[in-house]
Amino acid sequence: MEELSKAMDQHMDQMADLVQKISAELRSGLGPAYDNFLGFFHAIDWKEPWLICLISFHIVLLIIVIISRKSVNFQMCLFLLTLSGVYLAERLNKFLGDNWKSFATQNYFDLHGLFLSTLWSGPLLVIAIVILVNTLFSLCHLIVRWKKAELRHRARLSRNKQD
Repeated sequence: MEELSKAMDQHMDQMADLVQKISAELRSGLGPAYDNFLGFFHAIDWKEPWLICLISFHIVLLIIVIISRKSVNFQMCLFLLTLSGVYLAERLNKFLGDNWKSFATQNYFDLHGLFLSTLWSGPLLVIAIVILVNTLFSLCHLIVRWKKAELRHRARLSRNKQD
């Protein structure tokens, strides 16, 4: 019994050390990511007209999604358009990278597409998730209405059989 207790204590000590090492790595690992994000944020000139238009586009699209939440067909069209925008992001990045001098003060469009993924695809994916969640809620509501109608119909049929 004493050997079992010692083995359990050793195992618990190993687990505690492991948890401490993982938490220390996570704490130190998030610091550089935060610094990189701040560097990315400060490297962008947020007063450029095309960036203001891009952010305004995303805000207006989100408002349209919220306003049209009752129209499932329109929401599906918006869903497909947003996902098409994400799909075409690579081609858009190449096109904008070739023509950046005509609308921007500096070239934001690298070969990996980090800038466009962050400011174009990211918000479009968030909007697509909002549409998807709204559609799931609509489907749940429709299923509840359908089941209530089915139960009312069955109740009427059983009442008619009794009469």
